[in-house]
Amino acid sequence: MARWNHKKRVLDHEHSRFWRHNLIDTAEPNLMREVFPYTEVPRIDFDHMMLPIDPAEDVFITDTTFRDGQQARPPYTVKQIGTIFDFLHRLSGPGGVIRQSEFFLYTGKDREALDLCRSKGYAFPRITGWIRAVEQDLELVADMGLDETGILTSVSDYHIFLKLNLDRKGAFDKYLRIARAAIEKGIIPRCHFEDVTRADVYGFCIPLATELMRLREESGIDVKIRLCDTLGFGLTYTGAALPRSVPKIVRAFIEEAGVPGHLLEWHGHNDFHKVLVNAATAWLYGCSGANGTLLGFGERTGNAPIEGLIMEYIGLMGTTNGIDTTAITDMAEYFQSVLGYRIPPNYPYVGEEFNATRAGIHADGLVKHEEIYNIFDTRILLKRPVSIIISDKSGVASIAYWVNTRLRLEGERRLDKRHPGIIKIHKRVMHEYEQGRNTSISNEELERWSRRFLPEFFVSEFDLLKRKAYALAAHLVEEVVESEVIKSMDPTRQELALQTMLDLNPFIQYIYVTDHEGRKLTRNITHIVDKAKYEGAKVGEDLSDRPWFIEPMKDGKVHVTDFYTSRYTGALCITVSAPIRNESEEIVGILGIDIRFEDLAKMEQNGDV
Repeated sequence: MARWNHKKRVLDHEHSRFWRHNLIDTAEPNLMREVFPYTEVPRIDFDHMMLPIDPAEDVFITDTTFRDGQQARPPYTVKQIGTIFDFLHRLSGPGGVIRQSEFFLYTGKDREALDLCRSKGYAFPRITGWIRAVEQDLELVADMGLDETGILTSVSDYHIFLKLNLDRKGAFDKYLRIARAAIEKGIIPRCHFEDVTRADVYGFCIPLATELMRLREESGIDVKIRLCDTLGFGLTYTGAALPRSVPKIVRAFIEEAGVPGHLLEWHGHNDFHKVLVNAATAWLYGCSGANGTLLGFGERTGNAPIEGLIMEYIGLMGTTNGIDTTAITDMAEYFQSVLGYRIPPNYPYVGEEFNATRAGIHADGLVKHEEIYNIFDTRILLKRPVSIIISDKSGVASIAYWVNTRLRLEGERRLDKRHPGIIKIHKRVMHEYEQGRNTSISNEELERWSRRFLPEFFVSEFDLLKRKAYALAAHLVEEVVESEVIKSMDPTRQELALQTMLDLNPFIQYIYVTDHEGRKLTRNITHIVDKAKYEGAKVGEDLSDRPWFIEPMKDGKVHVTDFYTSRYTGALCITVSAPIRNESEEIVGILGIDIRFEDLAKMEQNGDV
């Protein structure tokens, strides 16, 4: 058959049913050992066939920060997911550059987070789900009122035979059933072709995609396909062979299976340092969607970083299309300051030193000719002025520039190079080189000396830890007082829940509940080593004169005390308290938690907070 191609203005060959690729069922898995020997590095083979680029008309990004990204780190809280979703919205812009974001649906917290993000009313990113290829999981999608969901459809023999214990025909039929069931519910199925870069492309993937397109044609409901480079085997090299060639995978789905480019999406991993270029290559060869996560979080080596995809999109399209690139910096600061994630200093766009030069130039020269060393105007696009790396060649002006940049001192607040603190830092730098040093000064060293010689410009480590303690304490108590067990005001049930909370959070010293008159209802919930110290704290004790009781009763809000010395243990503590409300929102009691500062500080040092 021949069909007119309006874009290229020639007749295209279109396969008839006699030319269609059919499922090749096999008794044994084809693990392609000549390419994937397992005990050696995978081979890169070529078939020498060259393909021209053929980009899709609609190019966009999709997000999996809350699905794949959350599998690589401690889970986000509902509130944190809402804040991160705000960053994704800013990066998306009004045109929907970040077209959609996928969510887990399995737990109450997953569904609460989805509802929170949906309540924001953003047009983009659109919210979609993710499920296993199990029909009962579709009920979760329907219950949440979603019109699209990802469905895990593993396509390599590694997964079909070794993980699912099926043969190709069994997997083929299973995937078509779940896609058909989704369509019957009016839900767009997005079939995730897991491990496509180790799959039999023409013996399994293309026949399955062809049948999915047949379902689309019969039902009138779109069926999407996500091409998952699960282990990062994808290659962009000209002439590279299937199944590893990204261009040939994309073109095979478009030309052989008839999948429109706007229904194709690339999802990669960074096992071989190719995740970003593979995603961009998929765009260039006709795949509309490139899937990623903020900061590249994802299983093992991670996914394509969305901030990288954003820059690649702008470079390829020649326009920002409404993207707020400064959200990249705000997002990174949130991950570091609130979530406690340490971004490597040389991480592109957001690392501490990503736009710093070690060229040894003076600050005056940097100001005059920063384009020599900077990729673009990072001050405008990322709110990140170019920085410098200090050495013995830097001079006092460079020290002043570093300090002003680091502390974000503008206008009259900027420090002159003659400031006594700047002079002292410079002397400390030169002392290092007088002692024989031959490496540059790290930002950590400069910050340490700046804290010593310019203490008035820094918040102390103690103050920072206090802030973290306050935030953590408030977060803990806010979640606990909303539980039905605590709201029951049944001391027996409450004590079991409080004991569990104590066991999960070793920095908690003591937990208790009072009624609305300040009488202590629960027995002493504390660590075994402290039991004897709390013998004086009795059930029924009147605590109504304590500030931690009075303040929440007065304003109905969470209250965090300043630091104090516990009269029971002698340890430095803070108390956080919150009102317990009944179904009518009346305050029926107060929950109090004493947190031991020393234990919290140790956890912070170990990176556990």
